[in-house]
Amino acid sequence: MSDRQRPKLIERLEARRAEHRNRHPVYRIAFGIAGSLVLLAGIVMLVTPGPAFVLIPVGLAMLALEFTWAERALDRALTHAQAAQERAANTSTAQRVAGTLAGAAVIAAAVFAALHWNLGPF
Repeated sequence: MSDRQRPKLIERLEARRAEHRNRHPVYRIAFGIAGSLVLLAGIVMLVTPGPAFVLIPVGLAMLALEFTWAERALDRALTHAQAAQERAANTSTAQRVAGTLAGAAVIAAAVFAALHWNLGPF
């Protein structure tokens, strides 16, 4: 990460890693399994309803205490999320209006298609 600061979550995870490594191996294995299940649930929620973009970072954070690959993935995901948040904050009023109008046009087209082709419970 060149010009961006490391996310504070990554710094806190690095501080907790030493404490986590001193825990009993059974606890660490159970914690790793729980982190894997949370991550897997988040991945499943990418295609099903649910808070995927909450569970995936939580699962990666749990696994980052144990695995460096998870820490790298979490670091990368948080960096991309931070960049997207900055881009969203820097949008102009015209871009926001255009996005809103485009969203409304898509909804109107979907309703028109459903009515025109007798789709759904109409």
